[in-house]
Amino acid sequence: MAKSLSQEFVKGLWEEIPPFRLVLGLCPVLAVTRSVENGIGMGVATTFVLVCSNILISMLRNIIPSKIRIACFITIIATFVTVVEFLMQAFSYPLYLKLGIFIPLIVVNCIVLGRAEAFACKNDVAHSLADGLGIGLGFTLSLAVLGTFREVLGAGTFLGHSVFGDAFQPFTFMVEAPGAFIGLGILLCLMNIASSK
Repeated sequence: MAKSLSQEFVKGLWEEIPPFRLVLGLCPVLAVTRSVENGIGMGVATTFVLVCSNILISMLRNIIPSKIRIACFITIIATFVTVVEFLMQAFSYPLYLKLGIFIPLIVVNCIVLGRAEAFACKNDVAHSLADGLGIGLGFTLSLAVLGTFREVLGAGTFLGHSVFGDAFQPFTFMVEAPGAFIGLGILLCLMNIASSK
């Protein structure tokens, strides 16, 4: 039975939230979530690419030959990644510098390519839009929550503003690679506890 547009949208916010339920896109999740700003920036960029590529792939699904569909999907995704890259360079250059190589790597992000292959090429434009937006927002929320957790504990700040005052001794390992794994593990544990209840 086909899901409604609202069901397609909402599934990406909990049931199929990429890093926690689908366990996809972990490279940028672990690498760029040193701060909330980085997490939100990466999430918004990925959401833009995901929504636009889902729409275009859905529109072209009956035209793209099945033997070269992956190459076509990558070409479409790469086009939108280039657009995002130029927009970030023009309007948010400091954030673009912080995210570095992870912006161009959206091209091979398994979330974006996976949604193109598993969903957009099999569904109409409206459902593909709802799917892309829901999965993208879920991904952005995941990055923002992990970024908040790591920034608050690892630097004692939230969006660059002090949270605990001068007396706080930050857990500096939280803004390093081990902190990403520990933060992700704690959030996965909390989600599993919430789901079991």
